[in-house]
Amino acid sequence: MPESLLEEIPKIVKKGKKEAQIILDGLSKNNKISLQTNEIVLPSKDSSGLFKGRIKDIGSEEWFNRIIYGDNLLAMQALLAGDEKISSMRGKFDLIYIDPPFDSKADYRTKVSLPDVEIEQRPTVIEQFAYSDTWKDGTASYLQMMVPRLVLLRELLSDQGNLYLHIGIQTSHYIKIILDEIFGKNNFVEEIIWAYGSPSGGRARSPKLVKIHEYILHYSKNYKNRISNRVYLPYDPKYVKDWFKHKDEDGRKYQRRMRGRDEKGNVIWVKQYLDESKGVPASTVWTDIKQVYADPRAYKSSQKKHSEILNYDTQKPEKLLQRIIKASSNENSIIGDFFAGSGTTGAVGEKLGRKWILSDIGKPACMVTRKRLIDQDSNPFLFQSIGDYQKEQYEKSEFRTIRDLAHVVIHLYGAVPFPNKEGPSNAGYIKQSRTLVVVDSPSKMTGYNTLRRAQEFRNSFAGGWKKVVVLGWNFVSDIGQIISSFNDKNLEVLVIPPDLLDMLKSKAKYRKLIDSGRIKFSSLQYLTVKPVRKADYDKNNHKLIVELDNYVLLSPDALPLDDKNKAKLEKVISEDPVSLIEYWSIDPDYDGEVFRSKWQDYRQNVANDDDPFRVVRKAELIVPKEKRKRKICVKAVDVFGFESVSEIEVE
Repeated sequence: MPESLLEEIPKIVKKGKKEAQIILDGLSKNNKISLQTNEIVLPSKDSSGLFKGRIKDIGSEEWFNRIIYGDNLLAMQALLAGDEKISSMRGKFDLIYIDPPFDSKADYRTKVSLPDVEIEQRPTVIEQFAYSDTWKDGTASYLQMMVPRLVLLRELLSDQGNLYLHIGIQTSHYIKIILDEIFGKNNFVEEIIWAYGSPSGGRARSPKLVKIHEYILHYSKNYKNRISNRVYLPYDPKYVKDWFKHKDEDGRKYQRRMRGRDEKGNVIWVKQYLDESKGVPASTVWTDIKQVYADPRAYKSSQKKHSEILNYDTQKPEKLLQRIIKASSNENSIIGDFFAGSGTTGAVGEKLGRKWILSDIGKPACMVTRKRLIDQDSNPFLFQSIGDYQKEQYEKSEFRTIRDLAHVVIHLYGAVPFPNKEGPSNAGYIKQSRTLVVVDSPSKMTGYNTLRRAQEFRNSFAGGWKKVVVLGWNFVSDIGQIISSFNDKNLEVLVIPPDLLDMLKSKAKYRKLIDSGRIKFSSLQYLTVKPVRKADYDKNNHKLIVELDNYVLLSPDALPLDDKNKAKLEKVISEDPVSLIEYWSIDPDYDGEVFRSKWQDYRQNVANDDDPFRVVRKAELIVPKEKRKRKICVKAVDVFGFESVSEIEVE
């Protein structure tokens, strides 16, 4: 007879703590996980021109807020470890709010609104695997996912730190037991009931009582030391009407309160003015904050900027995070959210003068959050990802050598690996077409040197071959330009599916993949930009005109789309490919290492046009005159989260 969940919980906690301890013990190792900075975002959307503030460098003493794309377990691991540029964040967070997914039947597909068509996208396979692993054994596997993360969250909290865990009614009681174990029962602060709605006629047919609330569990690192600020709510209008009956000569409402009596026994009255009253102390039941419902009509409207609505299904209202952040952090406190969703924690934290770090495994979440923060003209922030993500996933798999992994990829491509000592361990061949296949390492960035060696290998190995195909995991940002510079029709570069290592967690799964033949190796997407035009603006400045030319998307077959949505996408690709660009940005002084985004535009930014479905295609930048070549870097991200870069030199 299988064990009940109650019997399993002690084992789940023990296993999760052990997993977390292995991570903590490995923080000082040389091969620790690092964060890769994709972009320093200096918010200056198209309507306002170039960023005009002072640009600081990563590693300076000044703080950078951050959005991190990737598995939050790896993100927390990297934050705890720190690196040569940014010190460890262990014990630095005064507040962490998380809202993990808690509905095993939820549908996390996203809708992409393009001109005249709407495409429905399933989560990326990385997201699907993460989510399916979370719920593969129901609540038990969900709790297994949460335990090591909660242990690491506690390590990130400062001694005065608070954790708010937003949870559904399905799992809140189990999670509370686990939190008692990890944080200590004495560090439980309160359970908050967020009553976000009221019964409506649309729910009347439900056979059970209408659900209109969720739970938020509040724990502290150290109960006595925790940051705790009293929060007040406005008085009820009826209370104001009944008690603040009086007005002074300036029209200010007040009520009389008895302070005591004088020596003669007369009552001493004092005035309590309504505009000086703090209000009613907040309780643990919050009924005054309503949900934010995704409304596609509002999202498509050019008036979207006046609303919180971001068309993100699990979006939380700003008032909810305002209350939490004000109650349990102070100005300049560092706050975090590792299931960031639409980025409400960061957006509100920014407005309240907090420092923030956000993380999410979903590309749509990170893209929505980046646009949201630019839209509200936030302080500069970093957009980061997990360095060597594929390498981390490889190390978790059953394939213990790069050679084994390369042979797996070669087989999946449909080629045959060379036998030992007959050829390189990372190469194979297709005899009929005289084609060589080379697999790059998951710990390397495929670039110029790899392609040059592949050409030489094709031309010299065993008398020469007709063609060579390079299969890569990660690519240098200007790989499209490098491929063009070779001008070699017999050199092909393809992308290994980024989620392949998730699908290779066991050799049994590998055999299923071989049998299914469903792995797609896709061509690289790339961006082309028209020649940059330069003109005198005034005696000290030039005007640069940067204009998008074309966008080539990788094969629709590589995307998580069904046949109907693939057909819609192919129509857009043939008619208006640049409309697939979700976001583009420019660094007019690119140093070849760090991309500093000093100008941005994105879909739904309608400040300069009234087309919410397309980015503007031309940017005019005013830059100082300098007697040197200027390297301009243009970065574009499409609606599916794929990134392309183009570099242009201007005399």
